[in-house]
Amino acid sequence: MSEERVIGIDLGTTNSCVATVEGGMPKVIANRGSYKTTPSIVAIAESGRRLVGHIAKRQAITNAQNTVYAAKRLIGRKYAHPVVQQARQVYPYKIVEGPTGDARIELRDKVYSVPELSAMVLGEMKKVAEEYFGTPVEKAVVTIPAYFNDGQRQATKDAGKIAGLDVIRIINEPTAAALAYGYKKNVKKRVAVFDLGGGTFDISVLDIQDGVFEVLATAGDTYLGGEDFDQRIVEWLVFGFAKEHKVDLRQDVMALQRLRDAAEKAKMELSVTASTEINLPFIMSTGKSDALHLQRTLTREKLEEMCGDLVERCVEICDRMLKEAKIRKDELQDVILVGGMTRMPKVQESVRSYFGMEPSKNVHPDEVVALGAAVQASALTKTGTGQPDLLLLDVTPHNLGIMIAGGYFNTLIPANSTVPTSASHVFTTTRDDQIAVKIVVLQGDSEIASANELLGEFLLTGLPRAPRGSVEIDVNFDISPDGIVAVSARDRATGAEQSIQVTATNKLTEEEMQNIIKDNEAFAVAEKTQEAFAEQRTNAERAVREIERLMPVVRDVIGSSDFGDDALKKAHQVVERAKRAIAMQDADALKSGREQLERTVVMFKGVASKVGKS
Repeated sequence: MSEERVIGIDLGTTNSCVATVEGGMPKVIANRGSYKTTPSIVAIAESGRRLVGHIAKRQAITNAQNTVYAAKRLIGRKYAHPVVQQARQVYPYKIVEGPTGDARIELRDKVYSVPELSAMVLGEMKKVAEEYFGTPVEKAVVTIPAYFNDGQRQATKDAGKIAGLDVIRIINEPTAAALAYGYKKNVKKRVAVFDLGGGTFDISVLDIQDGVFEVLATAGDTYLGGEDFDQRIVEWLVFGFAKEHKVDLRQDVMALQRLRDAAEKAKMELSVTASTEINLPFIMSTGKSDALHLQRTLTREKLEEMCGDLVERCVEICDRMLKEAKIRKDELQDVILVGGMTRMPKVQESVRSYFGMEPSKNVHPDEVVALGAAVQASALTKTGTGQPDLLLLDVTPHNLGIMIAGGYFNTLIPANSTVPTSASHVFTTTRDDQIAVKIVVLQGDSEIASANELLGEFLLTGLPRAPRGSVEIDVNFDISPDGIVAVSARDRATGAEQSIQVTATNKLTEEEMQNIIKDNEAFAVAEKTQEAFAEQRTNAERAVREIERLMPVVRDVIGSSDFGDDALKKAHQVVERAKRAIAMQDADALKSGREQLERTVVMFKGVASKVGKS
C-alpha cells in the first residue's frame, strides 16, 4: 500500500508555496518552472481558459480587468466592509455584491466567489505536489493570517474543499513559521514572530520547549502588507505624472497595471540598493500621435518617507499586543522575520529598534510558513519518519461573545485563549410564554456589539411556555483547533439539546458549494481534453512539416510512375486531412489522422534514407 501523501500550503496574498516532509525533514516543492513560490494570481483569458500563477501574472498588463490578485484580502468579507470599498477604488477587476452580501468578483460577465478564486490557487498548489509525487494528493494543512476572524477561516476551508482538498487543519501563519524555526532543533526559547507579507500583518509570541509550541498572544491587521507599500509608490508616480503632463494615469487600466508592476519591482530593488530608475516608455498616448513616457528616480529614503506610517502601524500593533498580554520585551530571546516585506531595511531597523535585539534571519521569509504547515500536516497524519512528538497550542485572536440588552457585547471567550476551548452562558426568557430565544454571536474587540463582526444568529426554538425568567437555557460555545466556532444549547428543564456550527451570514451555501465543485470538475475534464488535443495537434503539425520537407526528396527517388504518383497523392491527402482536423479542432479526426501521418513519415524517411537525405 502506497504511503498517504499530505502537504502544507501557504496560501499567500502575493505568492503561494507548497511543502511536504520527506525523510523526516520539511522541503518546499518547486513548480514546473522550478520556482519555489507561485503568484497567487488568477485570470480568465478571452478564450475562457483559466490561468493561474506565473502565466496569469505575465498577461496581467494586457488583461488587467480579468486578472485577480490579492484575493486573500477579500476572502470572507462582506461587500459593505470598508476595506472592500477601498479595494474597489484600487483594483482593476470588478468587485460586486453577492447574494448573501459577500464580496464577489466579476470576470468576463461571470461572477465568482472569492473562495472559488482562492480554490484555483490551492488547486494549482495541489497540482504542483501531485506532479512531484506522481500520485494524487488529498490532504493538506493550509495557513491563514493569525488575525483572521471566523468568517475568513471558514471561507478558507471552503476554498480548500472546492479545490478537492481535505483541509485537515488551518493554522496561523506565524505559528507555522515558528514550527519550522524550532522543528528538530532542540529550541528552548520565548520568541516573537513578526510576519509582514503581501497583504496582512501578524505578530505572535510563542514559548518553544521540548517539542511543545505554545502561542501566548497574537495580534495583527488583515489589511496591512506589501500591497499598501506598492500603492504608495503608484500614487507617487501617478501624481508626479499628473503634475508634469496634466494626465491621470489611473483612468487607463493598462497603464495602471504597468505602474503596479514597476512599483513592486522598485520596492524590491530598494531593499538592496539606495536608488532605482522607474522607466516606462509609451505609458500613455495623448491622442495626437504623441506618446508620453514616464521616467523617475525613486530613492530608498523617499520610499521610507512615503511608507513610514505603515511601518509604524506594525510597531504599534506589537506594542499593544505585548502590553495586553503583559509580556516584557526583555523576556523574548529571538524575533523571527517572516514575509517578503521584512526584507525592507526600514522594517528590519524598526524591529531592531523596538525589540532591542537583532532579528533572526535563520528562516527563509517566503518559504518558512509552508514548511511549518508541512510539519504540522506530517504530525497530524503521522507520515513523518523518526520525528519527535509535536504539540501545538494556538490561541484565538479575537474575543468571542454575544449581544446583550442595550446593544452591548458580552465576551465569553477572551482573545488569546488557547484553542480548542469552550465557555458556557445561561440564558433566560424575558417574556411570558416565550418559546424561542435568539442568540447573536459576535467576534471582535469592541464593547459595542454593532462594531464587532457578526458570525451568525442562533434561534433556539421549542421552549416550554412558562412565566418569564423561569426557563433557563445553557448555551455552550466551542472554538475548534482551527479557530472555528460551534454552538450548542440545552434546555435545563427538559434536557432538550440543539447544536449548530455558527455560519457566517455571507458564507457560501452548501448548494452553491456543490454547484461550484461540479462546475470545476466539468471544467477540469474539458481542460484535460483541450490539453490532450493540443498535444496531438503539436505532434501532427510536426509530422506534417516533416512530410512536406521529405516530399521533394521522395519524388526524386521514386520518380514519375503510377506507384510513385499514387504514393505522393495519398501522402498529400493525409496531410490535407490533418490540416483540416487541426483547423476544425476535430480531436477524433486528428487522432486517426495522426496514425496515418506517422506511418507516412516512417515510409518517407525510409525512401529518403536510400539517398542519404533523411
